[in-house]
Formats: sequence, C-alpha cells, structure tokens
Amino acid sequence: MRRRLMAAILRLPGGASEASEIVEALLVAAGARDTTAPGLAARWRQIADDIGDALDQLPVPKTTQEPT
Repeated sequence: MRRRLMAAILRLPGGASEASEIVEALLVAAGARDTTAPGLAARWRQIADDIGDALDQLPVPKTTQEPT
C-alpha cells in the first residue's frame, strides 16, 4: 500500500496542550470503534501518532524564573 503524505498547520490558542487533548480524543475514539470500524480506528490512531510525533519535534519552551 502506498502512503500519501500531507502536511497541515494547526493553530491552537492553547498551544501544544490543546494538541495533546486532540491526540487523546483520537485514541479514545479509536478504542470505541475497534470492533465496529477497525479501519477507521486504525486511521485515527495513525493521525494521533503523527500529531504526537510532530509535538515531540517541537522545541522545549523556555521558561523564565521569577526573582525571589
């Protein structure tokens, strides 16, 4: 099977934390469809994995420390 590659840009006001919620939702939905629509469940898992991989590649945000 040949896999098509596609890119998307997600602009989320909550940043990476919202993207991780989307990943979690995709995985929960995939679990609910395992028996009734295994192909769709596999696709949702792949999308979740792809988003997770992209999140892993983001630079770690710099935090500033307040003077005490």
